[in-house]
Amino acid sequence: MDTRFRRLWAAYAVSAYGSGIAFGALPLIAVLVLEVGPAQASLLSAVGPAVGALIAVPLGPWIEFRRKRPVLIAMDLTRFAAMLTVPLAYAFGWLGFAQLMVVSAAIAAARIASTAASGAYLKAVVRPAALLTANARLESTTWSAIAVGPPLGGAAIGAVGPMITVVVDAVSYLLSAFCLKAIDDRDTPPPHGNPSRLRAADLLDGWRHLLTHPGLRPLFLNQLLVAGLIMATEPLLAVLLLRHLGFSPWQYGLAFAAPCLGGLIGSRLARRAVARYGRDRILRTVGTLRAVWLIGLAFVGPGVAGLVTVIAVELAIIVCMSLYTPVLATYRLDNTPTDRVARTLTAWSISSGVSIAVLSALGGLLAAATGPRTAIAVAGVLILATPLLLPQVSRGRRQIRTPDGPTQPA
Repeated sequence: MDTRFRRLWAAYAVSAYGSGIAFGALPLIAVLVLEVGPAQASLLSAVGPAVGALIAVPLGPWIEFRRKRPVLIAMDLTRFAAMLTVPLAYAFGWLGFAQLMVVSAAIAAARIASTAASGAYLKAVVRPAALLTANARLESTTWSAIAVGPPLGGAAIGAVGPMITVVVDAVSYLLSAFCLKAIDDRDTPPPHGNPSRLRAADLLDGWRHLLTHPGLRPLFLNQLLVAGLIMATEPLLAVLLLRHLGFSPWQYGLAFAAPCLGGLIGSRLARRAVARYGRDRILRTVGTLRAVWLIGLAFVGPGVAGLVTVIAVELAIIVCMSLYTPVLATYRLDNTPTDRVARTLTAWSISSGVSIAVLSALGGLLAAATGPRTAIAVAGVLILATPLLLPQVSRGRRQIRTPDGPTQPA
């Protein structure tokens, strides 16, 4: 790995840990500072990212034909400025719910744009043979930030108040921009194309590529359902544990923080697993395994046994996800033309966000009618069918077999 990737990785790590510390900060400020009700808090969590996804739709073509490092810096500075408005408005007594909605939408749009630009930049600065290693390192950073950040943020909120986490998050984006600024990318060729002559059809190029590529299409559809169903159970599980089973807040935090360490295990296994079994077989096998555990959350009981059950199920899911995700990310970059990476990743991120929002809303409606345990059980049963969407793997040769024919051997 050269210096450019190490600095890109450092920038990602700084912002990831900052976001981990500020996890859920905006809804928390809405509840604790503005004293809004649960309906408005839910509205902030759902509508802000949805509006951000709509804003991000034209950003894919805009990013595609521009140098990616300046785009990454711009997105970090945008998030720094947006987050900084919250404590400043609070200090002057101007903070309102509408501002939090605008900030939430801006952060969501900038995050999608940054994800698209970073994926395209990663493909430009990392050799194809080293892409899996690079994606695995980024994945391990993600899970370590999730494991460490929220507990630190909770302690900071208890000591100073919720605004401190927003300040930390804002500063992390500024530090990330400095890390990106230090990258020397003079050897990175400029993108081809004319960004001033974008057509309306360019907005759909990312989805067109995902849905017409015989290998990416089943992986894309499978990922939308799996991620949506898993994320839809998180608020339902919170209600089940805290309200129905009487778990204390520290037990609830432990149930979600401890399994995140499994992300370090899975991401470290990714390169060795692919070297031994082949990329396509890992996508099929681990993609199936990550779907079998969710149903276990429907059988969680009270006390220590219930806590152990949640940790065990979440740990199994996270190990599988952290092994699968860098392999999928590498396959996606390998099978996407360089001049379409940003649009493809933007389409993927937007679709994932919409899927999570829709399935979470449906899960909430089902839980309201039947109870959280039943809704979790339904999600656990539905996710068992998602491996049917995964591409088949030929036994004789380790390659993905799709309805349109086999792809190239792994």
